[in-house]
Amino acid sequence: MQRTVLLIIAGVFMVVGGIYVAFRGNAPERNMPGSQVMTIIEQWDMPDELEEISGISFIDDNRVACVQDEKGVVFIYNLKTSKVEKKIDFGDSGDYEGITMVGTTCYVLRSDGVLFKIEDLDSDPKETVKIETSLKSEYNFEGLCYDKKNDQLLLAIKDKASDDFKPVYAFDLNTNTLKKDPVFTIPFNSNVFDKLKEKRSNKLMRPSDLAINPKDGKVYVTEGSNPKLLITSTNGTPEKLYVLKEKQFAQPEGVTFNSKGEIFISNEGHGGPGNIIKLTLK
Repeated sequence: MQRTVLLIIAGVFMVVGGIYVAFRGNAPERNMPGSQVMTIIEQWDMPDELEEISGISFIDDNRVACVQDEKGVVFIYNLKTSKVEKKIDFGDSGDYEGITMVGTTCYVLRSDGVLFKIEDLDSDPKETVKIETSLKSEYNFEGLCYDKKNDQLLLAIKDKASDDFKPVYAFDLNTNTLKKDPVFTIPFNSNVFDKLKEKRSNKLMRPSDLAINPKDGKVYVTEGSNPKLLITSTNGTPEKLYVLKEKQFAQPEGVTFNSKGEIFISNEGHGGPGNIIKLTLK
């Protein structure tokens, strides 16, 4: 009798699972107004452990440091071999959203604004330093990148901020302190947002990551909730907005550049593997 019950339960789960997969596979593509097809040069599908890949940052032109938003682990992914070649534990489970390299030192951002500094990523053993930034914990932080020109880290807020703009804060690496006021803001009254139908609100642009193009110094900001890529000047003035198609970019959570100025975007998997995409912009 017990075996029969277990077989029935297993059968129910299989049927429900099949319906779920079929539904996701046939679900209509959710695109925003003005979305456009991007030119993808190459795509790397991630292993299961990086299905929820969030931030990415180049260690060198072949290797990318990655985090996913549940485990305190840095994954070193080799683009040439298409494999994770190393895993580095740095903290407990948590909501880790951003990562950036400063030389051989790695910084990871948790969503409450706490930074983790991992010295000399290629050496063993590694020392990890937890840095309390004094940022408001009610903010939801997602983006992190290195501003080489000013020797500082930039931290972007996803939501729980103003309805008129999104602030970007800076952590000074010379003094190891957070600058009290935002270094710049991304205003929502720019006409680059006119193609969107949302009213001017906190949800107009919800940064998931940011990176500075080493060739021109412009700031590139991704959004995962409604896939977008925004290019701003060094002071945050919006210059161009790409509305991305969900079929190509399921949920853009990370953005980075290699030394040649080529752009790469990471996406969380939606019923499939996470990925890293190399693309060109027009």
